[in-house]
Amino acid sequence: MSFTEYEGEIREGSLVLAWLTRTDIKPIRVTKDEKLNTRYGCFRHNDMIGMRYGTQMPSMNDQGFIHLMAPTPELWTLSLPHRTQIVYTPDSSYIVQRLRIRPGSRVIEAGTGSGSFTHALARTVGSCGHVFSYEFHEARFHEAKKEFEEHGLLEGRVTLTHRDVCQEGFDLIETEVVGATAVFLDLPAPWTAVPWLKTVVDRTQAVGVCCFSPCIEQVVKTVEALRREGFQRIEMVEVNAAKWESRKAMVKSVDEAIERLRDVKRRREEGLQKRRERMEEVKAGVKHEREEEEGNEEGESTDASPAPQAGKKGYNPWGKGMRVKEGDERYEWRDVSRVEAELKSHTSYLTFAVLPPPFPESTSCN
Repeated sequence: MSFTEYEGEIREGSLVLAWLTRTDIKPIRVTKDEKLNTRYGCFRHNDMIGMRYGTQMPSMNDQGFIHLMAPTPELWTLSLPHRTQIVYTPDSSYIVQRLRIRPGSRVIEAGTGSGSFTHALARTVGSCGHVFSYEFHEARFHEAKKEFEEHGLLEGRVTLTHRDVCQEGFDLIETEVVGATAVFLDLPAPWTAVPWLKTVVDRTQAVGVCCFSPCIEQVVKTVEALRREGFQRIEMVEVNAAKWESRKAMVKSVDEAIERLRDVKRRREEGLQKRRERMEEVKAGVKHEREEEEGNEEGESTDASPAPQAGKKGYNPWGKGMRVKEGDERYEWRDVSRVEAELKSHTSYLTFAVLPPPFPESTSCN
């Protein structure tokens, strides 16, 4: 099972992304006689073989379950081992759209890192395109190479090279990177790699470049380098993402709204009364304490209030009383949506620019 082809059935050796929760996805390689132990129970790999991707799998004791998901770049981004800061889906999808990357595109990626964006690029360029990825850190290069081999990305779609493109440029002999149609630079100093780009991009068409930089100081230097090299339409973008979730809200009548207002008013008055009583107790604090001490010495209880009566509270649709499950058929509901309270913002600044093709030589007109 690779990220470029889909198989409906799980086999021995298949890569499966075990969905535990929205924030906990575990990648596993299905191996005979192995087990996956989670807080939701134990799951045998042998039982996974033959199941369809997307199946909800119960634990061995039927007390919990997981979902067996097919590997995709989006799910891999949420579950991959982090070797560096990664490009998340809100950024990667926007970058692909802005750089007009499509099946058949030839893309240069400098700064492989954890390989999150490489997976997305490999799927987008298709079997007739290619991704040329460069990583200067040797340990990360070998880890990424092993990972790409396991995922089937090096089978005609991705060429991974260990090279410092900032100092040495892009190696044309080993990778034959001639005619790249898009460039993505995720480097500490992308402005040092910009001057090398004219030798490796397709000069017969406009070529887009995107620089992924976490600091504004990096952006300033990158913009200066892009201007010097003749890039145009330079623009910096910051992507802010928020998730919307759908849920059901209880439909309340006018009478219920009036009752709520009365309930709020009643509770407010009760609170004010309790505060007034407490203030009077504080004013008579010394006398109050002495009375308690005398009462304790005589063996009298200071709590004269009767024991609370056990009983079941009725339903209050405004939050007091017993809980009601969402969608309970005894009440009327409507579908609504809700956005997250906080925006997920700033993984990095995205600096876009376009390198236009050179102007043709002027010709005289008769």
